[in-house]
Amino acid sequence: MAENNFAPPMTQTLGGFNARQILVLMVAVATTVSLLAGIWLWGQTPDYRVLYGNLSDRDGGSVIESLQQLNVPYKFAEGGGALLVPANQVHEVRLRLASQGLPRGGATGFELMENQKFGTSQFLEQVNYQRALEGELARSMQTLAAVQGARIHLAIPKPSVFAKEQQKPSASVVLALYPGRALDPGQINGIVHLISSSVPDMPAKNVTVVDQSGALLSSAREGGGAPLDASQLKYVRQIEQDYIRRIEAIVAPLVGARNVRAQITADIDFAQTEQTAEIYKPNQDPKDSSVRSQQKVESLNGGDQNAAGVPGALPNQPPVPATAPIVAAAGETAPASGAPPGTGAHKESTVNYEVDRTIRYTRLPVGSIKRLSAAVVVNHRTVADKSGKTSSKPLSDAEKTQIIELVKEAMGFDANRGDTLNVLNSPFNVDKEEPAAEIPAWKQPENIALAKELVKYLLIAGLLLFIALKILRPSFNSIVASLQRMEAENAAARESATTVAAAAEQGAPSRQDGVTGAKQLAQQDPKLVASVVKQWVGGDE
Repeated sequence: MAENNFAPPMTQTLGGFNARQILVLMVAVATTVSLLAGIWLWGQTPDYRVLYGNLSDRDGGSVIESLQQLNVPYKFAEGGGALLVPANQVHEVRLRLASQGLPRGGATGFELMENQKFGTSQFLEQVNYQRALEGELARSMQTLAAVQGARIHLAIPKPSVFAKEQQKPSASVVLALYPGRALDPGQINGIVHLISSSVPDMPAKNVTVVDQSGALLSSAREGGGAPLDASQLKYVRQIEQDYIRRIEAIVAPLVGARNVRAQITADIDFAQTEQTAEIYKPNQDPKDSSVRSQQKVESLNGGDQNAAGVPGALPNQPPVPATAPIVAAAGETAPASGAPPGTGAHKESTVNYEVDRTIRYTRLPVGSIKRLSAAVVVNHRTVADKSGKTSSKPLSDAEKTQIIELVKEAMGFDANRGDTLNVLNSPFNVDKEEPAAEIPAWKQPENIALAKELVKYLLIAGLLLFIALKILRPSFNSIVASLQRMEAENAAARESATTVAAAAEQGAPSRQDGVTGAKQLAQQDPKLVASVVKQWVGGDE
């Protein structure tokens, strides 16, 4: 029974601490829990990245509403210029918002046609269609890398049944470019043709493009004074580079890839030329020619004598044969056989042959080569003597002539066209290539990111170690020492109580001695006696 009375539960053990010790223990436990929770939250805080920047108020409200529905955390950058979300969710959130048509970029596209009300007039339908087309074109312009924003105004005239009154549509484009960005003529030309191709019957000359400062960007194409556009310049550079590769590829096996340099200047004819030629050849032999037309004329001319005599049967009788030969006088033409005397015959024959004529119609190709100018530099040959020392030596005349002939064949040299070629053999003054400086390990981006992560986890480990050694360990040591001290006191109290109980059981004669001993013990160790009494009072018996 005494054993059970002196085996205190945990509540009685903690009850042995004074108020200060209990307060210190509670503060230590609360501090430890708070630090652990703070470290865990700090370690779980995501890295925020920019989702969208420079959003309009309308788009910003729509995007935030969608983020709240998706349960995606967000915050604003300093100044509210950008919307931030966790880095590991940036691409996923952009795809989800894009499926909802966000952000709209301040322009309304063909989704405007989805909200048509019943009974809308034809005029309102046409206006909504034009607004939707302007919005879609503005979105297309904003996809360009240098364009920050765009506004497009379309002027679409009403169709007319009269051909003379028909008007072509036109467009005005205002582009807001990013700071430090500019558009080259090729990009401006592409924008103009993109808009003109999106609107039916709109010519490219009816599209006007200006930037945010009011500068006219589409002026280069209107005058027509530019000799070459971007595509033609690209074609010229492509032709020149092709000839350079040909020359270097044919000469490099002889002198080495690094020992030859070539440059080509090509004069390209971009004029559109059409020729018509009509050629006649000299007259050929009539036997070898084909007859085109033939005409013959025969005529019989009689004398001035008229018919005479008495009409009747006698004149109709045949003439009497002549008794003497008829001899023509000098200068007279004998009449044709069967022709009466005193008459003449005339014959004409005209033959027309086909003329050998050639008509040639020629349309010259655009981009033909008018002239080529080539310059080739060949390095001296490197030779080594018996001792291994190297030196440079110029090429021989035969080698140089061979290189010139090879270059002519590679470039298609044509002296009649006016091509020129200059081959120079000279030592190269090549600077020694210095090895690229290696980036120190502590400056490499991947190492910097790794170091940040290590510092983060080292700080967490250091804080945990500090809490364990400076807060938890002293508190646990104090608790253990207090428990050991209380256990020793309880053991001494149990021993004293056992001695007193044994003395009380010896009978009345020895009770007086037990009381005397208890008094002496109370004088010597009052704390022990108080503990024993406390145990008696708190016991079951």
